Amino acid sequence: MGRAAAVVDRLVASYQRLLSPRKGWSCAHRVAYGDASCSAAVRELVRERGVLRAVVPTVARFVACYHAAVLLAQTDVSGVCCCGGIPIPFRFGSRR
Repeated sequence: MGRAAAVVDRLVASYQRLLSPRKGWSCAHRVAYGDASCSAAVRELVRERGVLRAVVPTVARFVACYHAAVLLAQTDVSGVCCCGGIPIPFRFGSRR
């Protein structure tokens, strides 16, 4: 793993350890599909491909997370889509 990838990996790991547990919600993609969170997926992409080659798949993952949030909008699930550095909150319950 290159130096830039190692730095990005440590930054995302710090986010996972220090901020993510305190924010009070889970990744919409993870909630909808039961696989890795976006931050875990991004770490894996950066480790495997390096920073530059991970950009496009990372953006694609954040778009998929947004779509998962839209999917969850049709359910009673609530949380936040962790699309990049800007969390997009969602709270959808029964629409009565």
